[in-house]
Amino acid sequence: MNPQHLWFLATSVSIRLSCDQGHDGVSILEHLVPHGDSPPLHIHRNEDEIFHILEGTFRFEINGQPLTAHPGTILIAPKGTPHSYRAESPEGGRFLTTTIHGDFERFVRAMGQPAPHPGLPNPTAPPSPEAIQHLVTTAAHFGIDIVGPPLL
Repeated sequence: MNPQHLWFLATSVSIRLSCDQGHDGVSILEHLVPHGDSPPLHIHRNEDEIFHILEGTFRFEINGQPLTAHPGTILIAPKGTPHSYRAESPEGGRFLTTTIHGDFERFVRAMGQPAPHPGLPNPTAPPSPEAIQHLVTTAAHFGIDIVGPPLL
């Protein structure tokens, strides 16, 4: 099956394995992110999030603990644990996320849009207060609570 490519916020996401393809609801998403990309600090209420770094260097914060991740590193943010990352490499980076139950995948699908071409979306202005509220509300609908700002 060919992956579906989406632009999700400032990133490009390829759905490598959809939660609907198997019996256990496993999702594997590949993320291509620009330098400095950092989602808001957040908590997944219903699923662990496993990160497998493929390219680039990332700074993570998982449950208040700072971590540095390089290609080959695998990290887990257990459900209920505040976490975020920041792409530190000048060229950005690439990683896989693995989750179960489909909440995160469905959130990416709800907030994303079909990518009209490979690569990253064009840089945009910082999100408006309305866009931030939409992100917070949509995330909560899919079992994800925004609990802090992105990493600086």
